[in-house]
Amino acid sequence: MNAETPALRLPILDFRRVDGPGRPQFLEDLRRAAHETGFFYLTGHGIERSFLDDLFALSRRFFNLPEAEKIAIEMVNSPHFRGYTRTGWEHTRGARDWREQLDVGAERERVTVAANEPAWLRLQGPNQWPAALPELRPAILRWQQEATQLAIRLVRAFAASLGQPEDIFEPIYAERPNQLVKIIRYPGRDATESEQGVGAHKDSSFVTILLQHEQSGLEVEGPDGWIGAPPLRGSFIINIGELLEMASNGYLRATIHRVTTPPAGRDRLSVAFFLGARLDSTVPVLDLPPALAAAAKGVAQDPMNPLFREVGKNYLKGRLRSHPDVARRHHADLLSAEELAKPAGPGGAY
Repeated sequence: MNAETPALRLPILDFRRVDGPGRPQFLEDLRRAAHETGFFYLTGHGIERSFLDDLFALSRRFFNLPEAEKIAIEMVNSPHFRGYTRTGWEHTRGARDWREQLDVGAERERVTVAANEPAWLRLQGPNQWPAALPELRPAILRWQQEATQLAIRLVRAFAASLGQPEDIFEPIYAERPNQLVKIIRYPGRDATESEQGVGAHKDSSFVTILLQHEQSGLEVEGPDGWIGAPPLRGSFIINIGELLEMASNGYLRATIHRVTTPPAGRDRLSVAFFLGARLDSTVPVLDLPPALAAAAKGVAQDPMNPLFREVGKNYLKGRLRSHPDVARRHHADLLSAEELAKPAGPGGAY
């Protein structure tokens, strides 16, 4: 059954029900949660709690490294947008985000891109890893693998909940999905300029799987204001991304969310995984059952974040905007004269 408590106002779904006798009711609960809030807690996911605890311990060790060790793998070194981002080095809608983070994508070889080939091919390449913490690499890659398997199971369940074949999205994620892991630390308010850990935004993926440590701060936009999503031990937060919004013509809506800065003297750790479609694919539009099609609101239009169904084009657009220092160093030929004239400082979060 779905469960809600005053402290946890988002739905809680037990993923063990997806393959059992309660599957029809689970799919209905999943569809309702995805349609109404776009966010829910997921329990019964099958990923070992001890491994998740170890992942947080390694994240803490990474963020505790000397600044020089982290700067050595700063994202600006990578044309593939991989690596470390310093606190305050990103903005969301013009305001500075107070978090430091490490971005890790699929571990693949860099390709040489010809002038007549799509620019998004430049996104493929190796990650940057801290020399002082070799244990981090296998742990993050294990998380990437296990989270990918879970995310694909969720995408198949979303498809079934919409009256579609479970494998309808497989052609656009099979073999080489776009995978991104972020380990993130939000400093306490005594070390920041504002209450903005990360500003209000949507995710561009199919789904996001978020693992929270002990400190709250995530808030989800609801019809009557912001809904807190505090950590629930043993669970993940799942949210809909813009790929599913586009595919369902807005029946599933990518929900705006933000993170507020922790209180003074504390910080917040989280580990996020984003499952995206293959960069060479195009997002289809599903033929929904009539009752669901009638409730679809259409894809949200945001002049600050235009959406493209060409997945590689859409993802590259976001990376160039989020990290203008990387864009100017490695991809200046893709930027307009206006973009090149802007200061080369921090960028936007999405």
